[in-house]
Amino acid sequence: MSDVSGAGVVEGGVVEDLVGRSNRLGSDPRVTNYAGGNTSAKGTATDPVTGEPVELLWVKGSGGDLGTLTEQGLAVLRLDRMRALVDVYPGEEREDEMVAAFDYCLHGKGGAAPSIDTAMHGLVDAAHVDHLHPDAGIAIAAAADGEELTSEIFGDEVVWVPWRRPGFQLGLDIAAIKAANPQAVGCILGGHGITAWGDTSAEAEERSLAIIRKAEEFIAARAAARETHAFGAVRPGYEPLPDAERRVRAAALAPVIRGLASIDAPQVGHFTDSEPVLDFVARERLVPLAELGTSCPDHFLRTKVKPLVVDVPTSATVEETVTALRAAHEAYRADYAAYYERGAAVARARGEEPPAMRGADPAIVLVPGVGMFSYGRNKQTARVAGEFYVNAINVMRGAETISTYAPIAEAEKFRIEYWALEEAKLRRMPAPKPLATRVALVTGAASGIGKAIATRLAAEGACVVVADLDLEKAAAAAAELGSADVAVGVAADVSSEAAVRAAVQEAVLAFGGVDLVVNNAGLSLSRSLFDTTEADWDLQHNVMAKGSFLVSRETARVLVDQGMGGDIVYISSKNSVFAGPNNIAYSATKADQAHQVRLLAAELGQYGVRVNGVNPDGVVRGSGIFASGWGANRAAVYGVPEEKLGEFYAQRTLLKREVLPENVANAVFALCTSDFSHTTGLHVPVDAGVAAAFLR
Repeated sequence: MSDVSGAGVVEGGVVEDLVGRSNRLGSDPRVTNYAGGNTSAKGTATDPVTGEPVELLWVKGSGGDLGTLTEQGLAVLRLDRMRALVDVYPGEEREDEMVAAFDYCLHGKGGAAPSIDTAMHGLVDAAHVDHLHPDAGIAIAAAADGEELTSEIFGDEVVWVPWRRPGFQLGLDIAAIKAANPQAVGCILGGHGITAWGDTSAEAEERSLAIIRKAEEFIAARAAARETHAFGAVRPGYEPLPDAERRVRAAALAPVIRGLASIDAPQVGHFTDSEPVLDFVARERLVPLAELGTSCPDHFLRTKVKPLVVDVPTSATVEETVTALRAAHEAYRADYAAYYERGAAVARARGEEPPAMRGADPAIVLVPGVGMFSYGRNKQTARVAGEFYVNAINVMRGAETISTYAPIAEAEKFRIEYWALEEAKLRRMPAPKPLATRVALVTGAASGIGKAIATRLAAEGACVVVADLDLEKAAAAAAELGSADVAVGVAADVSSEAAVRAAVQEAVLAFGGVDLVVNNAGLSLSRSLFDTTEADWDLQHNVMAKGSFLVSRETARVLVDQGMGGDIVYISSKNSVFAGPNNIAYSATKADQAHQVRLLAAELGQYGVRVNGVNPDGVVRGSGIFASGWGANRAAVYGVPEEKLGEFYAQRTLLKREVLPENVANAVFALCTSDFSHTTGLHVPVDAGVAAAFLR
């Protein structure tokens, strides 16, 4: 027994079984995709108010993911009130009103909001119901003769349900079909997915898996018997490029594609060159099949109704491919606008005013020989969009193997994409953080100031590339910030042109491009003029002066190709303007960096790229430079104990405050916000006030 979300004491482990079943089904990509499908269980609990038994429905809530579902992600409803909705149902034309009515069926405290599919689970007369989106099941659902195939594959154990938009009426339809077919264990929902049921949680799960397994086996047998590939032959010249060449080409195209995908709203990107993608984009039927678009609502809500295809052979140069891409993008936007106008006209004829068009840019871009670029409001959304299109490829291949792929009609796609309920869900999303959709590359970011900057930028919503000389430390620092959807670590010897180019390539492939660059990598050797060797001089200039130049040059190319503006920030030093003893090499290279800020601000302004600098002083705590011997040397120069160096620096400032890595990170963040949209070529002192370093 358990007490779930204040619902009262639940009998028989119903909730625990439901969560376990959901996690198993949701963790298998063959069964359903991320945040797709829903599961439910009916049972009895003790009403905490009356002490009497009450029948309840537990069902996955709106927007949840089966694979990671917890008890808190379940909506809990009273079955008597849920079933009573049938008597007040106003008909299909007003079925959306029923979603609001679900809220009045809720039981207990807390829990998730009910989803549009709640009716299916509540009205079907079965203790346990699974609704899933397996590729094999959707392949049958999206086949031209799906009804006949359902009968051929499953006999009378699985029943065909013609396409209907998810909602209350679909729940009534499935309930009626189950009542009329007592021998059935589930159904194929035309253009959508599968639903299965059982008297026990184990029975529902086994029936779901059995339907999927039987569909997979049928498709595999048909595929083995075919003489030709379902997508046609591989087109000569469209074969996958070799791995290394493919990644170089992808990195060269990614900034341009991201810029085009962000015309209406900034997007984060994801790149996929898996075998199913590379095979699909190489085949003869790529263009006509892609043009048909996806079928399952879960697919096209994330991928848009169809992808943009750059139909050029791999022999085309990057420049030729970009030219074709720009033309295809222009045509795509015009085509999408026309699709919206057609759908809106039909909606208005029904007396409905659809939401405004959300944007005409593609979410999926396919490039033969290279792979797939997918886009979203954050990295996870972009990655999941790509995963869903891989599901769509699998569905098309399956449907074409056993029949002809026939997705739902365009008008039905529009009704779902611009559904008032979907629009309401979008409006409920939390406001984006200040740096959402921005990709930051920070050098020397595995420790000290760089790590503080990376941490702050990630906290403000940016995707962060942690670049450091030590790859292992870079990866560890990135992992502290979150998953690969938040941050990745890359190796970067900033003094090496090849290494910088490789690091920028990894950044572009990870997130689609770069928007915010922080030149932070540095080191220092505190020595007098006579003790400074040529090697000392070269080392510091190679890392900071040359390194900043190389990083700025390579990332500026990305910024210009994207056409989205951007920021380059140099972590210079108060030593760039202050003359102190025994510091010739370090201070000279910092002065070099400071002037790079001014020079690049003048050159890159025409592209909307702002270049600014931060001049810290005496960041002792958490500093890799000070820990590597610099602190001991500076303490000796000033005649104070090393452990008192931070205090010494603080006392020589006007504000009498010690400067910390976080203070520098705060300045970087501020410079990259819209509040500084009209500022470039600026150096911001973060030194607690060193009068001798005032900028003049």
